[in-house]
Amino acid sequence: MFLQNYWYVAAWAHEVDRLPLGRIFLNKPVVLFRKQDGAAAALEDRCSHRCYPLHKGRLIDDNLECGYHGLTFDCSGRCVKVPGQSHIPPGADIHAYPVAERWGLVWIWMGPPALADASAIVDWHLMGDPHRDVKGEYLHVKCNYQLITDNLLDLSHLTYVHPRTLGSSAKVDEVKIKNEIAADSIVNSRWLIDIAPPPTYARANFKGNVDRWQITTFRPPAFLSLYAGAAATGSGAPEGNFNEAVGLHTFNAMTPETATTTHYFWAIAQEHGPAGENLTDAIFLDIQKTVQEDIAVFEAQQRSLDLKPDAPMTAIKSDAAPLAARRIIDRLLDLEMSSLRC
Repeated sequence: MFLQNYWYVAAWAHEVDRLPLGRIFLNKPVVLFRKQDGAAAALEDRCSHRCYPLHKGRLIDDNLECGYHGLTFDCSGRCVKVPGQSHIPPGADIHAYPVAERWGLVWIWMGPPALADASAIVDWHLMGDPHRDVKGEYLHVKCNYQLITDNLLDLSHLTYVHPRTLGSSAKVDEVKIKNEIAADSIVNSRWLIDIAPPPTYARANFKGNVDRWQITTFRPPAFLSLYAGAAATGSGAPEGNFNEAVGLHTFNAMTPETATTTHYFWAIAQEHGPAGENLTDAIFLDIQKTVQEDIAVFEAQQRSLDLKPDAPMTAIKSDAAPLAARRIIDRLLDLEMSSLRC
C-alpha cells in the first residue's frame, strides 16, 4: 500500500523535544523524542509487554519508560529494564527507526534500517537558505495522500477553488502546459500570458497585466516543490528573465498515516524583503487560505470515496501529470514487492 524504502517527513524539528510525540506513519505507530544531546530518535510506539503506546510514558535520561508497567527501552529499541525481575524475556525489544534532520524537518526511514541513506533525502536546500524567510505548518488531513498529490499537479482548479486568492479569470484553453515525465520525477509547467493579476499578485502592486508561471516538481513518494510567480507582461519572464518578477517557492510533503489520513507539511521560502517589510507573514496568510480551501476539497473527495471506493473517475486532459505520478508510485510499489518476494 505504501512505499517503505524512502525518507518521509515525520515532524517539524520544533515539534520534537523531550516530551514523547506519538504519530502513525504508513499504518505503523511511532514515538519521536530527543535525546539529552539534542539528537532526534524514533521507536515503535508500542510496548512489547501489553502494546501500550510508549508516547504516554516518560523519558529517563535517553531511555523511554512505558507508562503502564514500567518496561524501559533504549534508543536502539532494546529493552533494558523489566521492573520486578532481572531477566529480559526474549522478544521484548522493539523496532527503532533511522531519523535525520534537514531544513527544519525531522525525516524518518520506514524501511529496513540497513538501507537508510540520508543523502537520498529530497533536495530542498532553499528551505535552509539564509537569504530566505521560511514559514510553514503541519496539518492532519482526513484523506489519502495521493489526492493531495493530484491537486498539486493539476492547478487548473485554482480558478474554481481559489477565486479570492490565486485564482485567475484566464480560460483553461489559454493556459500553456508542459509535462516533463521521467522514471522517478515529473516537472509540470503552466504559463498564463498577459492576464489580469489574481488577487494575491494584485496586492504586490502590479499596475497592469502579468505573465504568470507555476512550475511544479514531483518526486516520490509525495514531495512537491512549486515555483510560482508573475512578472509584468512583456518583461521577458517566459524567455527566462525573472529579474522583474515576484516569485515564491512552496514545498509540500505528504506522509501517509493510513489509507485515508495524511500528515501534511508545507512551507514557503521567500527572499528577504526590504528592511521592515515582512513579506513572508503576509504571503503565508494568503497561501494558508488556499491550503484550507484545498483541504475542504480533499476531505470531501475522501468521504465520497469511502462511500463508493470503486467509483470510476473520468480522466481529462489536465490529469496527465497526476496520472503519471500515480503510475510512478504503482511501478515503485511493484518493484518493492518483487524484491520482498525474492
